[in-house]
Amino acid sequence: MRRLELLRVEHRDLDSAIAALVDAGGGDQMQIARLKKRKLRLRDEISTLEDALVPDIIA
Repeated sequence: MRRLELLRVEHRDLDSAIAALVDAGGGDQMQIARLKKRKLRLRDEISTLEDALVPDIIA
């Protein structure tokens, strides 16, 4: 649970950093792309951890 919360915080922080770089207008496009990729990897890891916490229910 702690790992999941840390990932969520990092994901939000990356979102803020990306928005700040885009708003500044002078942000390095490669840096923005790297941050977006990192954000997507975090999202995948968060999703995997959430799936592991919720048991599969066969209806």
